[in-house]
Amino acid sequence: MIAIRMDRATFSHPQGLRLTNLNWAIQHHEKLGLVGPNGAGKSTLLRLLAAQLPPDEGQVIAAKGITVEYLPQEIVFETERTVLSEALTASSQLARIEALLAQVEASLGDPAVYGDEAALSRALDRQARLLQDYAEAGGLSYENTVKATLRQLGFDPAEFNLSTTALSGGQKKMLALTKLVITQPAVLLLDEPDNHLDLPGKQRLEQFIKNYAGAVLIVSHDRYLLDEVADGIVELDGGRLTFYPNGNYSAYVAAKELARLRQTQLYTAQQKEIARLEAAIARFELWARLVVDERHIKQARNKRRQIEQMDKVDKPVEAQNIGLQFDGWRGSDKVLEIIDLVKAFGDDLILAGVNLTLWHGMRVGLVGPNGAGKSVLFRCIVGQEQPTGGLIKIGPSVKLGIYTQEHQSLDYGKSLVETVRDLKPMYEDQAIAFLGRFLFPYQRAKTQTVGSLSGGERSRLQFALLMLQEPNFLLLDEPTNNLDIQSAEVLETALDQFNGTVFVISHDRYFLDKVVDQVVELAPERGTLATYLGGYTDYLAAKQEAGA
Repeated sequence: MIAIRMDRATFSHPQGLRLTNLNWAIQHHEKLGLVGPNGAGKSTLLRLLAAQLPPDEGQVIAAKGITVEYLPQEIVFETERTVLSEALTASSQLARIEALLAQVEASLGDPAVYGDEAALSRALDRQARLLQDYAEAGGLSYENTVKATLRQLGFDPAEFNLSTTALSGGQKKMLALTKLVITQPAVLLLDEPDNHLDLPGKQRLEQFIKNYAGAVLIVSHDRYLLDEVADGIVELDGGRLTFYPNGNYSAYVAAKELARLRQTQLYTAQQKEIARLEAAIARFELWARLVVDERHIKQARNKRRQIEQMDKVDKPVEAQNIGLQFDGWRGSDKVLEIIDLVKAFGDDLILAGVNLTLWHGMRVGLVGPNGAGKSVLFRCIVGQEQPTGGLIKIGPSVKLGIYTQEHQSLDYGKSLVETVRDLKPMYEDQAIAFLGRFLFPYQRAKTQTVGSLSGGERSRLQFALLMLQEPNFLLLDEPTNNLDIQSAEVLETALDQFNGTVFVISHDRYFLDKVVDQVVELAPERGTLATYLGGYTDYLAAKQEAGA
């Protein structure tokens, strides 16, 4: 049964984005992932489906009685409230009934009403009708439903009275999602709902999506999440949709590669046949000129008609990826040694006796919930924070390369070319060519400032600078945040080929499985590290086996 249908929908954006002749039917209860490169128009497509944008041509139609809710990337609450009071605003119907009840209750205290038997009777009748409407709309259990949904999406009851201004980005997303699902819409459109969530938060979100009764369309760069929740993938690229209805993200990758190989084979075979026919045409035309025989002219014409009537196979387009490569070098065998590290802020003990040794060539992932102290540990390693106690030793032949998730190392006032040339002297044309490898066109590389870049573009720039530094020890804090899936895969390949050591904070479970051979978990209740061999899946299995 179709919930939403797009019929030849076209949309053009003044900045150049164009979605062309889109046809799509979203079924009830489907769980779909929407993927595509940054800038492909995924958020715009969600807004079209949510009827927040009208198509220039064609139509987007929701089935009769269908409710559709959209969770945007950026969440802003208009008024400062507590978590619970903000969540309670979810039902506009109940809010309207409550406002009317308040008016009636106020009128009952008016002498003109309680002193007039007929007016009092009318007011009481209206109050009774409103109370019945309130009960039928679920008002009697509404607050309990809201509280249960908040808990389901990761809010502890002790956090219900927190101000919305005190929430993290991930908490704001989950509060906004709570408000959307209270009324159980038939279709949920979620634009990167997992951004800023830690691993436990992502696991809760996955379980919620799996169990949700309606249809869910999710945009996410988290391939692990798409593997867990999606039963079909839709790709948006070049303004067009391609459907992979059977399977999760990994199935989509395999199907797409098979389709690419098949297209390559068909294209190659067709080009050989066209070349054969064109050679034949050339021969017949030559004979026709030499012999002046009408038969040769007809044969050449027939061969040309064969070419014109072919259903042409498009040449496979290779994805344009960033040219990232970390060479690395040997350096010290012992890269990093942390001995009994303690870090406290006043009476707040964050790290309590951390011990860790990294050797050349190791790939280690650092995990733990938000607030556990992962970034504090990194800042201690690079000298931005002074430990309260303990030692940190970095090998004598170690050159650090640092990636910060908030791009703090970038000067937002400089142009891209200036940024590159400040790090490594080179001619302007060389800097522009280098930036081109990271998908920055000539004019933008020359004139655009760092501050005007998107989050994904700043990430690409920071990796470009990291590559220029030629480090042999990479310290990466959430490196796949803001990267599209293609760029994340290029990063994984570059790290796999890197002749050096990698220590990475990441909530990207797919990335951890691809890159690391050891996971260390920072437990906030202890402030110490626990070590698990293997990638994220191995770490999760060990935790489950231990009953954690």
